[in-house]
Amino acid sequence: MSDLENYSEYYQDLISDLKNDDSRLKIWGELLEQQLKEVLIDQPHGDMDRWSETFSALPDLKNVQTKTDQDVLTFASENITAEQQKDLLGALQGLKPWRKGPFDFFGQAIDTEWHSDWKWQRISPHISPLKSRKVLDVGCGSGYHMWRMLAQGASRVIGVDPSKLFFWQFEAVKKYLKAENNENIPAHFLPFKMEDLPPNLRAFDTVFSMGVLYHRRSPIEHLAELYNALRAGGEVVLETLVIEGGLGQVLMPEDRYAMMRNVWFLPTVETLSLWMRRVGFKDVRVVEQNYTSIEEQRTTDWMEYNSLKDFLDPNDHSKTAEGYPAPLRATLIAHT
Repeated sequence: MSDLENYSEYYQDLISDLKNDDSRLKIWGELLEQQLKEVLIDQPHGDMDRWSETFSALPDLKNVQTKTDQDVLTFASENITAEQQKDLLGALQGLKPWRKGPFDFFGQAIDTEWHSDWKWQRISPHISPLKSRKVLDVGCGSGYHMWRMLAQGASRVIGVDPSKLFFWQFEAVKKYLKAENNENIPAHFLPFKMEDLPPNLRAFDTVFSMGVLYHRRSPIEHLAELYNALRAGGEVVLETLVIEGGLGQVLMPEDRYAMMRNVWFLPTVETLSLWMRRVGFKDVRVVEQNYTSIEEQRTTDWMEYNSLKDFLDPNDHSKTAEGYPAPLRATLIAHT
């Protein structure tokens, strides 16, 4: 792929909207096209052409009905043929592994590695209403939670995640939402890291960061980035791995944690709350905690690699394979 025109259909409306936005998002609109060129053209992924061809094999369907306000994001059509079903299955399988979901594409259930719906059930009762809000989802994965946010009335949802495979999975969902609505959908996936956003945007009403903080070498820096992306009075929803204990306690793995090399800091909730206050957040509160179960994260036909069960001590699931405490996740909500 030689130029950004290959991706213009995915981003032209976003670039135009941001350039004309009446908030500081306008700043990002002026930079976005160059950023996309650098990430998609100058730093291409080796599988990008294959994924693009696979995505193109998804059948074009009419009279599509969608349901994105429920746990399983569902697409249906009475007019899909057996040949189209075959093409659909082949294309969806070509975009494996599917990690965040679940989805149902015209009767084809995608049992993803994560029950992302369980996480949404836990956190959604605690967040401020999303109606008419501009939302940023950091580490958005394939975008499952973005669609739940949009279904709750968000005016715009932007997700950032460096995985280019997740981009195509997101666009597969968006393709059939467009088939129903025949209009631009105010949700976009950007294959970026949080660090790629312009500093001090101060533009989003709500920022989600779920499953990201422990991957950052500098958690304080990540918290500051979240703070600076929010408008005055905005809300952050932070979900991350923590440990039990008191103020000041933090676990830094010697090497791997649950077989992951890119895990750096696991604080207690008291320590994390202090970190958040130190960067400027107010009204910091812990709204839920839970140990990740092997029912919530597991190997499936749509994600055939090792999963949580393989990362825990086989004789004691209260410990990781390395002997650390098993994954405990907490969600904290705060405001600027």
